[in-house]
Amino acid sequence: MSTEGLIEVVLPGTVEPEGLQIRRGGTVPTPGRGQVVVRMEATGVSFAEQQMRRGRYYDQPPFPFVPGYDLVGTVAEAGEGVEAGLVGRRVAALVKVGGWASHVVVDAADVVEVPAGIGAAEAETVVVNGITAWQMLHRKARVRAGQTIVVLGAGGGVGWVLVQLARAAGVQVIGTASTRHHDALREQGVTPVDYRAGDVAARIRALAPGGVDAVFDHVGGSGIVGSWRLLAPGGTLVSYGSAATRDDQGSKQTPVLKLLGRVWLWNALPNRRRAYFYNIWAGRALAKNAFRARLRADLTKVFDALMSGDITPRVAAELPLDRAAEALRLAESGTVTGKVVLTP
Repeated sequence: MSTEGLIEVVLPGTVEPEGLQIRRGGTVPTPGRGQVVVRMEATGVSFAEQQMRRGRYYDQPPFPFVPGYDLVGTVAEAGEGVEAGLVGRRVAALVKVGGWASHVVVDAADVVEVPAGIGAAEAETVVVNGITAWQMLHRKARVRAGQTIVVLGAGGGVGWVLVQLARAAGVQVIGTASTRHHDALREQGVTPVDYRAGDVAARIRALAPGGVDAVFDHVGGSGIVGSWRLLAPGGTLVSYGSAATRDDQGSKQTPVLKLLGRVWLWNALPNRRRAYFYNIWAGRALAKNAFRARLRADLTKVFDALMSGDITPRVAAELPLDRAAEALRLAESGTVTGKVVLTP
């Protein structure tokens, strides 16, 4: 297919970022029936890879493997049964692993076309983050104009997209973030709260004494109880991670199972509130076609929001694939704003 060799970043085990391995000169893969080969133009460093290198991601594959949760690139070759017109088009794909490579094989049914006018790095910032934010906001919490929500980590990757989509929907937003993000959040019409300045819940309650319509919590751990208590009657808690347990030892399943147990218990009680544990892959195993249709529809809406200016992409840095260790270290440092993007 191609004279260029394959370049991949391999995660060999639980290592520091500098322990990532660069594998060069492999054979560029050939697509099977119903598949395409995407020549990667941008892939991202997300929280998932930070957990995976610690062996803490809930269902990561056994080591060694190529990480990379999502990617944007151009279809270089199409396999049998795939529309030939797809070759040469820029697409995005959610893959969970395998994205940190120069060429990636993806099922053609899993790629979503990127509209002309959106750059690869800009599109990359809203693939996993955008789908997550859109589905939590509109499919789980089902927010409506005039409601008030709380977004924990409003300056983070998912949080930043969440607050902008919420504001575009006419929703009032209280966002927790470190003070360096406050000016940018105020510009979006968000009321910022410094999560480092003690009793965050009390300060949010002072802003919304009657409770809020939804809380989006990526932290998990014991703090999830505080998020639940912020809800007004009829309110919805959406938990979508366990950042609080990133550096813990022991079972990687336990934090998620604890969250699921709490969610089940809260939903069993007659308290007029709902809780969800959001998983971007939910439903894929049981109803793959419905999952794909939902993903395509939601990512298309996110790209529309990017095109219209409702979402502004934030690229913290662009680094080549062979500097993946530096990119991961930078993403984990907590010193940058926006997504760290890897390019070929």
